[in-house]
Formats: sequence, C-alpha cells, structure tokens
Amino acid sequence: MAESKYLSLDGYHRKFDDDKQISINIAALFKDELGKDVLKYLRSITIEAVHGAAVSDAELRHMEGQRYIVGLIESRIRHGQKAKSNE
Repeated sequence: MAESKYLSLDGYHRKFDDDKQISINIAALFKDELGKDVLKYLRSITIEAVHGAAVSDAELRHMEGQRYIVGLIESRIRHGQKAKSNE
C-alpha cells in the first residue's frame, strides 16, 4: 500500500508515505513554543473570529478559506503526531 495513491487529509491523491511525511513535517514546525504561539495567533484571527450580520458573501468566503487552512494545519499536526508515535 505504501506506493499506491490514496485520498489524503487535504483532498488530494498522493502516495501514502509522501502524505505521512507532510504531516510529520508540519507537526515538527508547530512543535515548539514558537510554533504553538503562531498557531494560537492563526486560530485567533480565523477559527475563533466572529463576524456580524453585515459581513459580505465575499468576506465570508475568504474567511472560510482561511479557517479551512488553519483547520488543515491542525489536522496535519494530529496526523503527524500519530504517525510519528506509530514508527
């Protein structure tokens, strides 16, 4: 299965080992205090941000894209930690 392609966390087909390495790399980037602070900041301006009723459709779509990316980073971190612990 290591050479077959499968649907990864981000919705793209790639080799299992390549996808696993991406997650391990992202987990490593956000492992120390500096990385955790950066992720906390990104969460604060995306996932935790609240917009009022006056937000435009374009602004909302833009914000949802940002939230998706931060959520994907968090998913990759969890995936990388799990993959690393299973080695």
